[in-house]
Amino acid sequence: MDLNRRHFIGASTAGIAGALAMPADAAPLTSLLGRDASQYGVRPGSGEDQTRALQRAIDEAARAQLPLALPPGVYRTGLLRLPNGAQLIGVRGATKLVFTGGVSAIQSDGSDAIGLTGITFDGGGIPLPTRRGLIHVLGGRDVRITDCTIASSGGSGIWLEQVAGDISGNIFTDIAVTAVVSFDARGLSVCRNTILGTNDNGIEILRTAIGDDGTLVADNRIENIKAGPGGSGQYGNAINAFRAGNVIVRGNRIRNCDYSAVRGNSASNIHISGNSVSDVREVALYSEFAFEGAVIANNIVDGAAVGVSVCNFNEGGRIAVVQGNIIRNLIPKRPIGTAPDDDAGVGIYIEADSSVTGNVVENAPSYGIVAGWGKYLRDVAITGNVIRKALAGVGVSVVAGAGTALVNNNMISETPRGAVVGLDHARAVTSDLSADGAQRFAQLVVGGNAVRR
Repeated sequence: MDLNRRHFIGASTAGIAGALAMPADAAPLTSLLGRDASQYGVRPGSGEDQTRALQRAIDEAARAQLPLALPPGVYRTGLLRLPNGAQLIGVRGATKLVFTGGVSAIQSDGSDAIGLTGITFDGGGIPLPTRRGLIHVLGGRDVRITDCTIASSGGSGIWLEQVAGDISGNIFTDIAVTAVVSFDARGLSVCRNTILGTNDNGIEILRTAIGDDGTLVADNRIENIKAGPGGSGQYGNAINAFRAGNVIVRGNRIRNCDYSAVRGNSASNIHISGNSVSDVREVALYSEFAFEGAVIANNIVDGAAVGVSVCNFNEGGRIAVVQGNIIRNLIPKRPIGTAPDDDAGVGIYIEADSSVTGNVVENAPSYGIVAGWGKYLRDVAITGNVIRKALAGVGVSVVAGAGTALVNNNMISETPRGAVVGLDHARAVTSDLSADGAQRFAQLVVGGNAVRR
């Protein structure tokens, strides 16, 4: 027999023998995981409500600075509150808390070092008040929710405000609003979660005012995100960053969204990289409105209305690098009020102080790359890209007041409307500007492109 296994069995046997010899009024049993909840009168599998017994067990274990171990079984419970240091540990797939009603199943108010691990939270579809999660955490540092399942929430799955910590390895299914909502994070990671089916958004990283946030959103699997309330892009997104600066979104697998895979709204210095995106019905990767700084790099988008959009120079949106992305199999879309308004099947759209380089765009019903919307164009370089099978290769605004653009050293093929064309908003107003003898514009530099017609 393995020595470690023999030691564990010996220790466990000794512990059981010691427990059997304990007097009735002895301290609750402490297992290798922590205090055993059943020692406080908590009864897994009981048809009776366990809220009071569970709350007592949580409070006592936290007071002793020990985790509370929940044996396998179903526990019917209403609202449970987590004090400082409360840590609940279950058996993954076997410990289930069934919500019986209230504002939330779990709430924490300013508690630090709290944790939930290996527990299934079943919301039963019971409606929650507005702006509530089945797990609701208001303030706190070192908050860890890991390896849990959150199912059938009648509100959001996890709601966080001013939290630092880690939300990882969880499974979210059938969420009525959004799986994870974070306001004003203080150092948060949302990683390696699986989100299958929400009615608003998958993950929301939000701030009450524009400022630094720095949340890391990485390696999540997000599918089947609906825009249940409708709107013009507020809902139906896998990952939505609003007013949150320095957010990193990387390595996520995203599929089947009514709107965007990643949407940054007024989110400066957003970094969107290495994501795999398919079957989204609006802009796949979006940086819009009042932002400065966006890196959108090394993503694959296969099936979207628009691959990448970096826009709203009129609102201060500027400075971006769009590099090394593969964007293909774009589809027509409904108008949404972004530029261009009839941008069915555009690969990449850009406006100001930006570089678009090393991307591959294939099968775009409209333009491979578009620069500018009317006069909203300034200092854009489009170089070293491969564009094939698009109506037109590159479209650039040439209206009065439009700024400088460079279109150079791109490989453009099978674009019947032209390799490079001038635009008045969404309308092409020139012939192919890459052809010999084509019309010239002082603010537009076109040269060195390899064109195969």
